[in-house]
Amino acid sequence: MQSNLTVGILMSRVRVEEKLLLAELESRGVTIARFDDRDLFLDIEKPSIGCDVLLERAINHLRALYVLKVLNDWGVPTVNTYDVANTCGDKLLTTTALVRNGVPSPRTILAFTPESALEAIDELGYPVVMKPAVGSWGRLLARINDRDAAEAILEHKVTLGSFHHGAFYIQEYVKKPGRDIRSFVVGDETICAIYRTSPHWITNTARGGAASNCPVTPEIAEISLAAARAVGGGVVAVDLLESERGLLVNEVNYTMEFRNSIDTTGVNIPARIVDYVISVGKNGLPASSDTLAAVTP
Repeated sequence: MQSNLTVGILMSRVRVEEKLLLAELESRGVTIARFDDRDLFLDIEKPSIGCDVLLERAINHLRALYVLKVLNDWGVPTVNTYDVANTCGDKLLTTTALVRNGVPSPRTILAFTPESALEAIDELGYPVVMKPAVGSWGRLLARINDRDAAEAILEHKVTLGSFHHGAFYIQEYVKKPGRDIRSFVVGDETICAIYRTSPHWITNTARGGAASNCPVTPEIAEISLAAARAVGGGVVAVDLLESERGLLVNEVNYTMEFRNSIDTTGVNIPARIVDYVISVGKNGLPASSDTLAAVTP
């Protein structure tokens, strides 16, 4: 199937996910414009990118964010948009979006000094989880079990002194059954989900969690879609925690990895993403299930 559509793809390097996406794009007959974020430069006053729609797959959050901002200001459709990337790339912005839209999530307190952070932790009760507001792959997470550990970690953050250690994102610890759930949302559908199981309290597959298929129940589909809509929609992965009060949305990811989830779920995730990208490129708007059906070969 031939198409006169030009699809750009922004990459830091060609990982398994990008290879799968490129192969899927090639099978659709679209023209592909590859952009390496190490080589790309954008003249802000001279809109020129050479594609009808851009699929963002950069590893570096700042590079992704800035490219999306410039392109969206130029009127170039992107997957995902700058607003989605900005919200999902900062855990506090994600949390405020979820709370504002009534999506269940772990209780979170924001503090700005070690003293107020200790008060916040006392308010939540030990153990708590402290996270950097910006970060991925389960890095720099800390489960704090007592006041001695809290004081030590807060001192370390203050001593490190970087911009992101100027505020403390403190979350209740949700005791989960040795696993969490990652669901995948494309447009207005939760297309599949996996369990991530680990004896460690951090269950990210990047940290050794084992992936297995998770049936998409009506509850998983509904809360995943609600979370995706809260951050602006598009193509996202939603991390869910099973708690005593039901499913809670922990995080929403805007440039998700999916290599371990295709065979696990039996869903052709890159094909579904490409369906969405092509529809956005043709329509210039977020795609619905009706428009997606029209582009599926």
